[in-house]
Amino acid sequence: MTEPIYIALNKAASLLNEKGLDTGAARILMEFITEKTSASLLADIREELTKEQQTKFWSKVEEVLAGRPVQYVTGVESFYGRLFEVNEHVLIPRPETEELIYGAIERCEALFPNESLKFADIGTGSGAIAITFKKECPEADVTATDISTEALSVAKRNAELLGVDIEFLEGDMAVPLSEEKWDVILSNPPYIAHEEAIEMSDTVLSHEPHSALFAEEDGLYFYRKLAESLPPLMKKPALIGVEIGHMQGSAVHKLFADAFPTAIVETIQDINGKDRIIFCKISE
Repeated sequence: MTEPIYIALNKAASLLNEKGLDTGAARILMEFITEKTSASLLADIREELTKEQQTKFWSKVEEVLAGRPVQYVTGVESFYGRLFEVNEHVLIPRPETEELIYGAIERCEALFPNESLKFADIGTGSGAIAITFKKECPEADVTATDISTEALSVAKRNAELLGVDIEFLEGDMAVPLSEEKWDVILSNPPYIAHEEAIEMSDTVLSHEPHSALFAEEDGLYFYRKLAESLPPLMKKPALIGVEIGHMQGSAVHKLFADAFPTAIVETIQDINGKDRIIFCKISE
């Protein structure tokens, strides 16, 4: 016997709730299994699942109940309105990073009117930042770096799936970029201090790559490295943007203000009112 979509959804949500997990994962899995949009799933909520769909749905639910992030179970995550492949080699893209890209594009339009930009994304992971920037600004010359061979493989597949031409370079932070000068550099580096791990969910700690999460020096190591290495790499004018932890605003602001004494350094809050982005606008 198979069951209607709404019964399977309610059962799965109840099981997830009992384990203190996000009940929304049930809907995400059902949309994935049935290949329905949110609207069509709602319209077809009383439709019977096929035997294959039901088996597959409950198999995926078991993975989520075991603590695996739903995005790794489905293998995709939506970012800036596009689907990106994700797996355990890359961080799951977050909505806060969409704000970094939106803010960067907004500033680029004012800083570089009618110019073709040389853009770099440091620590690209899934390629979400680099690919999104290229999709939104097709005239830009986009390069993305990562120290992880496995992450670059995911990013390259995403670039191919989304139809963009990006140069991917393997290496540590800005090192692969050192032979050229850049108009725009964005980065969402690891920024969580190791001692903060006790406050994080088991789902994140057990599955997302620690090398993309944690940083030494109370989470500031990679910002210091960027502040030290980027001054000779930037054109004038130029823009640097980095995502930060919500307690790091003043510290990262100071690192970039010291590295670029004549620049305008902004600390931007996210939609939840938390410090989340540092922009460093370098003038002539």
